[in-house]
Amino acid sequence: MGHRRPTWPGDIVPRPFYQRDPRVVGPELLNKVLACADGRAGRIVEVEAYVGAIDPAAHTFRGKTKRNAVMFGPPGHMYVYFTYGMHWCCNTVCGDDGEGSGVLIRALEPIAGLDAMRTARPRVRRDRELCSGPARLTQALGITGEQNGIDLVRARDGYTVLDDGMPPPENVPESARIGIREGTDLLWRWFVAGNTNVSKP
Repeated sequence: MGHRRPTWPGDIVPRPFYQRDPRVVGPELLNKVLACADGRAGRIVEVEAYVGAIDPAAHTFRGKTKRNAVMFGPPGHMYVYFTYGMHWCCNTVCGDDGEGSGVLIRALEPIAGLDAMRTARPRVRRDRELCSGPARLTQALGITGEQNGIDLVRARDGYTVLDDGMPPPENVPESARIGIREGTDLLWRWFVAGNTNVSKP
C-alpha cells in the first residue's frame, strides 16, 4: 500500500501539530480523520496521552528499547505495538525528537470504506463496534507491525491523519486511561461525549 495518499478530503495534519505535549495534542486530535489509501477512514473519537519519562504507564518510561524506538523518533510518525500477544495498537508520536511521548488512538467513528472494514472484522454485527477500541480499529484499517514507524505527515505509506474542517469538540470529557496498572490517577484520556463509537463511556 506504499506510495499512495489516502483519498478522504482534507489537509494532512502538519508536523508542528504533533511537536507538542501529547496532553495538548490528544484532545485536539478528536474529530480529525485517520485515513487509509484504500478508502477506509474513521473520525478519531477517543484518545489517550502517554508522556515519556514522567509517565509510569508509558512504554518509554524506562528508556529506549528496540520495541519502543519509534516513540523516541521524530513527531508525526506512527508507533504500532503488539499487546496481549494478539492485538496491534497505534499511536501518533508527539513532542520533540527523543522525548518518547505519544497519543494512543483508542476509537474511531467509521466514515468511509465500511465494507472493507466489515471484511476485516467479519464477526462484528454493528458498525459502531468496528473501530470502538484500539485493537478493533487497527484490525478494521489493516494496521499491523508493518506500519510501525511510517511518517503520517508525508503520507506515502498509505496512512495519514487529516483535518477535514470539523473542529475538536467543546467541553471534552477527560478520564483515567484504560487497561493500565500505573498512572491510574492521571486523567489523560479524552473522548467525544455521546459518540456511540467510544470504547467505554
